Amino acid sequence: MNKTPTKIDFNRAEQRLSLDWPNGESFQYSAEFLRVYSPSAEVRGHGEGNETLQVGKKFVTIKHLEMAGRYALRIHFDDGHDSGIYDWNYLYRIGEKQSLYWQDYLAKLEQAGQSREPNFINITQL
Repeated sequence: MNKTPTKIDFNRAEQRLSLDWPNGESFQYSAEFLRVYSPSAEVRGHGEGNETLQVGKKFVTIKHLEMAGRYALRIHFDDGHDSGIYDWNYLYRIGEKQSLYWQDYLAKLEQAGQSREPNFINITQL
């Protein structure tokens, strides 16, 4: 299958990116999900096990989107992050497994004693 979306839509009010694919599938991605799963080296690291857990991103917003050639999107977030290039294959893959990735992220936050909430302080560690 050609992994180029047939439709790209961004709902600014809901902070939700929607992509329709040639096989009829459609995935919606929240700004928070896209931010914590940024393909940037800053987030993913340089190899498995070198990822940086993203915390406090519950209310992050997308300031704007831009095409990166014909193969990807560059997303600018309001927290200053803009270095990830989201190619079509990556967006399809994370869309297809979004529920699994989201549950994994929430489990990692809990395991680290962190939160999606910005400026969260875990009072049990004080």
